[in-house]
Amino acid sequence: MSNPSPAPLEVLRNTFGYDSFRGRQEDIISHLLNGEDCLVIMPTGGGKSLCYQLPALLRPGVAVVVSPLIALMQDQVMAMQQLGVRAACLNSSLSAQQQHTVIQQVDHKRLDLLYVAPERLLQQDTLAWLQGTEVSLFAIDEAHCVSAWGHDFRQDYLQLNQLAELFAAVPRIALTATADPRTQTDIIHRLALRNAQTFTHGFDRPNICYTVQPKSDPRGQLLNFLAAHKDEAGIVYCLSRKSVDSTAAWLYQQGFNALPYHAGLDNEVRQLHQSRFLREDAVVMVATIAFGMGIDKPDVRFVVHMDLPKNIESYYQETGRAGRDGQPADAWMVYGLQDVVRLNRMADESTATEEHKRIERSKLEALLGWCEVTTCRRHALLRYFGDNVDGQCGNCDTCLQPPHTWDATEAARKALSCVYRTGQRFGAGHVIDVLRGQQSERIQRFKHDQLSTYGIGSSHSERQWRSIFRQLVVRGYLKVDHGRFGALVITPDSRGLLRGESTLQLREDADKSRTRKRASTYELQLEDEDLMQALRNLRSRLAEAAGVPPYVVFHDATLLGMVETRPTSLNQMLDISGIGQAKLDKYGEPFLQIISEHALVQPGGSADAAPG
Repeated sequence: MSNPSPAPLEVLRNTFGYDSFRGRQEDIISHLLNGEDCLVIMPTGGGKSLCYQLPALLRPGVAVVVSPLIALMQDQVMAMQQLGVRAACLNSSLSAQQQHTVIQQVDHKRLDLLYVAPERLLQQDTLAWLQGTEVSLFAIDEAHCVSAWGHDFRQDYLQLNQLAELFAAVPRIALTATADPRTQTDIIHRLALRNAQTFTHGFDRPNICYTVQPKSDPRGQLLNFLAAHKDEAGIVYCLSRKSVDSTAAWLYQQGFNALPYHAGLDNEVRQLHQSRFLREDAVVMVATIAFGMGIDKPDVRFVVHMDLPKNIESYYQETGRAGRDGQPADAWMVYGLQDVVRLNRMADESTATEEHKRIERSKLEALLGWCEVTTCRRHALLRYFGDNVDGQCGNCDTCLQPPHTWDATEAARKALSCVYRTGQRFGAGHVIDVLRGQQSERIQRFKHDQLSTYGIGSSHSERQWRSIFRQLVVRGYLKVDHGRFGALVITPDSRGLLRGESTLQLREDADKSRTRKRASTYELQLEDEDLMQALRNLRSRLAEAAGVPPYVVFHDATLLGMVETRPTSLNQMLDISGIGQAKLDKYGEPFLQIISEHALVQPGGSADAAPG
């Protein structure tokens, strides 16, 4: 591919404040500037938005960005306006007069970027209006929503293939962070992308440490994990609204600035909590999956799952909200047998077609298998998305604390035999009581204390048996019959094990939840915390005055660049990544003043000792 003209690099430098492109950005931008369609698979925080924002400034007309969430549009518009880019959105949150103003801006060629929800774009009057304007390109964000193979299918996205006919000469770019190879093919087909080239940046987020622990004492485990994350922003995902409310209240009692977020709260409360999360430091958002898509906060230091998500794509997308600034972050999850039972039941009771239910089951099985891996967790995650890598990453639980396996053949046979002897009519709790020789009214009522399997598992604790049963279900030796209230049932796969024809190695759960002590985010690069804090305080004041979240003024990484280089002039500030001309004009002087004042109070009045 020929090198692009200097124009993209000039715009990158002057508008966005970066000296060079990342990954495949340069190729993608050249492709769009040449008027061709493409599909972009790039991890969260990898710079997807730039791939259409920059060409929008170079191609004549207005770029139309299809985005599924109003919050996402508003954040993107704010960020673009701070860069001096002419951007607006068109959605139901605007008054009739505000919508009319946006339409006038487009008609008079006063906008470079227009963000629209798919349902608004697909209205006949909107399509007819846009056909009478000059559209430079269409960007379809969260493109996995168009595919039934994806994890967040949305009906409105299916009709976006109309754009291929109505705007045949306008290039389209579809973007997503989460699409396995089958979903990628489906996106191209359903959006009718023409001769589309697929650009895959890779799915790795090397700064995120992945950890999965067996769920034994969820709140105690969470508190132990959060001990290393005091005064940091993060997200805690729970399955139900009730769990969100109770967990948020409990965390608040424990001294965390925790807020709940779910669809059952009043819209004003949700908006307030989301705004506080974006604008304040160290807020912990406890939420259902209703929260997250479109949240562009770069300094989220952890994402917690208190319950198992439905599939690997959902998990990857949700954990991808951590560490978008490239600094160390944690993705931490607890899961247990009840999560497996619940998700299987949800899949069985779904009203979806049998084909879609089959897809969901296969995705759930892949997630459960990933939870139990004994090899590098990151590489197993990447292989799911088609990134073939080997070895150890050194930044996941299985690399940092390699799990032990043990010969569980005999224990598994006892478990399977007890399930069979009790009539395949009971859940794990009752079967474990029988194995351990417990006395209960239920055991006596069913005469299970007279079975040959009664008490044969007394050498294992209840926790150990729960681990065994969880893994037997995940491995396919047992399944859960939801028609009989979650009873465990033996599968044909267990025959070889019961007959002594095969053996079984299982993962040994750690005795206690061990949390790796993570270094402070800036500890390795930054010795002068006083200057960093002064810059952050100034950023907060300027952001409040401008009515935007602090990171829209400057990312922490940009503030860190100021501390490391100690610029003494506006021209020197332009050399710092993340500072373009528009932001320099708006904010350069006050930040330069803080740096100058700080230099005067240092020993010798010099910043020579600053880290390089």
